[in-house]
Formats: sequence, C-alpha cells, structure tokens
Amino acid sequence: MKQNKKFPSDFLWGGATAANQIEGGFNEGGKGLNIADVLPGGKERLAILTEPGFDFKLDQERCTYPNHQAIDFYHRYQEDIALFAEMGFKAFRLSIAWSRIFPNGDEEEPNQEGLDFYHRVFDQLLEHNIVPVVTISHYEMPLHLVTEYGGWRNRKVIKFFERYVETIFTAYQDKVKYWMTFNEINSGLVMPIMSLGFSKKANEQENEQSVFQALHHQFVASSLAVKIGHEIIPDSKIGCMIIYTPIYPYDCDPVNVLDALEKEQVFNYFCGDVQVRGEYPTFINRYFKEHGIALEIEAGDLEIIKQYPVDYIALSYYMSRTEKADPTDLEKTAGNIMSGVKNPHLKASDWGWEIDPVGLRISLKALYDRYQVPLFVVENGLGAYDKVEQDGSIQDDYRIDYLREHIKAMAESIDDGVDLIGYTSWGCIDLVSASTGEYSKRYGFIYVDQHDDGTGTLARKKKASFDWYKQVIETNGEKL
Repeated sequence: MKQNKKFPSDFLWGGATAANQIEGGFNEGGKGLNIADVLPGGKERLAILTEPGFDFKLDQERCTYPNHQAIDFYHRYQEDIALFAEMGFKAFRLSIAWSRIFPNGDEEEPNQEGLDFYHRVFDQLLEHNIVPVVTISHYEMPLHLVTEYGGWRNRKVIKFFERYVETIFTAYQDKVKYWMTFNEINSGLVMPIMSLGFSKKANEQENEQSVFQALHHQFVASSLAVKIGHEIIPDSKIGCMIIYTPIYPYDCDPVNVLDALEKEQVFNYFCGDVQVRGEYPTFINRYFKEHGIALEIEAGDLEIIKQYPVDYIALSYYMSRTEKADPTDLEKTAGNIMSGVKNPHLKASDWGWEIDPVGLRISLKALYDRYQVPLFVVENGLGAYDKVEQDGSIQDDYRIDYLREHIKAMAESIDDGVDLIGYTSWGCIDLVSASTGEYSKRYGFIYVDQHDDGTGTLARKKKASFDWYKQVIETNGEKL
C-alpha cells in the first residue's frame, strides 16, 4: 500500500527498548540492584505498584522476577543488533542501566565493567550504521538511592544524577548524540514508584506533595543534564520524554469539556511546560493551592530550569483517553498506567488498551502547536498474544495493521507542518512488559522463545511484521 505523504529523507526509523526489560544479567558485570529488579512479575504487578506501601524487597519464594533474565540482551546483543540491521534500522532507542555504571548510585567512581558493556553495544550499533538514541533514566534507579535516600524526594539525588550524566556523556561523547533525560517523566503523577523511586502514600495530599517535590528535583536534574551534555557534546540533542495521551471529553457537556482540559493540562503539559518552556505554567498554581502543595525551591533552581530547556520532545503514544467529570456507572478501560471511560468509537487490544491512530495525529499537532520544537515518537506499538504456527511462522497481521495506521497518522502530521525526527516502535524485539512483568504481552517484530512460566530457549524468530517493517524503512514510509 503506497501513500502520497512524504517522510523527511533523514527520518530515524527504528525500534525502542529499555535496559531493565531486555538486558538480564541483573547481577553480572558489577551491576547493582535497581527498582526493576525487585518488581514481581505477573498481572498483579500494576496493582502492587499503584497501591501504597510497596517495600522494595526481593521475595524469591513467593514471587517471580522476569527482569533478572529478561531476554538476555546482555549476552546476545550482537545477534539482536544484527537483526535490527537486517530490518534496516536507522536508530535504536535503548537505556543505560544507571546501576551498571554506579551500582549503588552514590559512589565517587563508576563501575568500569558497566561502562565497557555499553561501549561494546554502541560500537556494534555504529558498525551497522544505527544511531543510538539513549534514555539516561528509564524506570531503573539504583535501589540503594531508593532505600537509603527515599528516591527523588531527596535533593541529594540531583548530585548523584549529575555525576552519572557527566560520566556517561564523557564516556560516550563520540558515539551518542541523541539523549533523553527521564523516561515518561509525567508517569510519576500516577505511579511514582518506577520513575520517582518511592511507593505511593495512602494520604493523597501527602502523596501529591512528595510527587511534585520529586518532580521539581528531576526538572533541575534534567536541566543540569542539558547543561553538562551541551558542554561535553556540543552537537548533542537532549530531549525530555513524556507519556502523551490526548484526553477527550465524554460528550459536549461543558462540564466534561472543562474536566478533560484540566486533566490534560496537568498530565500532558505540566512537565513539558517546565522542561521545554523553562518555567512552571500558571495553571499549576491553582492546582497547588487547591491540593495543599508547597514546593521547596532553592535559590537558582528556576534560573537553571529557564536557562537549559530540552532540545526536543520524545513521547510514548499508545492510546487516547476519554474522561467524564462524573464517571459513575460508565464502563472503564485499561491503559498505559492510567484508565478512562470506554470510548464507543474505538476497539481495544488484548490488554484493553484502546486503539486510536487518529489520536496520534491529534497528539503531534497539539504538541507542536504548543512548543514548536522537534518531536520524536519513541514508543508506539501493540502488545498482543502471538501464536507460533505449526510451520513455525508468526502471522501478526494485527500488529502490521496497528503500526500501518499509526505511521499514516505520523505522515499526515508531517503534512500538517509538524517537525518529526523519527519513529522507534516499542518493543522491536519481545521483552518483559513494564506494566505486568509478562513475556506473553508481546510487541516485537522478533519473537523471543521465553514464557511466563519460566520455560523457553530464548531463541529469536522473525514474525511476519519483520519483513513488513523492513519494507517500510526501505521505502521511507511510502510502502505500507
């Protein structure tokens, strides 16, 4: 299927992953434990993470920890990168596991084995002419910073993060130009455990106070990372990364329209406004007042945030969200960390996430209109149950259909005038789901023979979508 819309000639087609979801080797190479290492696998994971009081302790008698092995990219990265190259990837988004570089997070000197591992990975990517796109912190804060310091609530963590970013920018200055500071930074508003390093509190006011204070510390840390990055790597591009879910009002009742607007301001735009515009938006003042939030902002913080905004916005887009001010008696939907009310115009995935490719065009138009900086879709994909047929093939036409429609939406947004850098489909190779800790929720073009019960050979196998995506890249999005 051909389309008339054109992607830029230098468009970065590729795939995206996170260290904690693919690497494994959780206790190898001098790596310390991180948050992901103590999150149990299974469908109850999200409930555990969003309820108050998670204790960050391993309980290997009662729980499974699939992230410990993941898909063993730590030992198989050469094989996997060769497959990415065969698909024609222009870019590969990955994260550096902070606790591979600083096992506890507060050391003075880095772990050389960890630095060497990523040197090998980046060298392998560059050998295949694949641009590394690196997330500095992707849901894998060193556990010691959680248990001893209280995560990002503690201002001391800014200094530890500074040391970390200076170390990796110095080490990889000749190999990595595209960076992102914090993965899905606004996820902390809903689920602070993974991105902010503390579990939710039962008292909602106390919880929100902690969340917004921790986010302030991350804003300062992100701006310092931009400062350090531009000094060490003058031609680097350092972005923020947000979950973007356009929020639709359930109907045209003005009460519901206002409700959707206010939720969208706080969730979709608050973090972007601070990191891109360099200042706290005025709408948040009323929110803080009505929720009893008072931030501790030190002298110089706001100046740092203003002086060092990010260069681009990276976003994850999986679904839209429909909201009603009073959702009583309406059917709810599942979603990426959060849920809304059921949208009667949309179908849903195997995990209940509503499928809305038009929403991606809406998102890109809204973001570009607001910020006028380049955008980069660094996560988008379909988590589904994949079946290996008797002949060994995996016919994932449903994934092809999903991605095709979202790529069309991106093409339309470019025609609308949006400056779009690239597209890295989430989970280009099957990995451990962040929300459920399952292998069975598969996203990849490459199937990994590993299962929720712990069985599997870890063998890699191409799905039907592999050759389809290869063709998309070869034709720069013209043949879908």
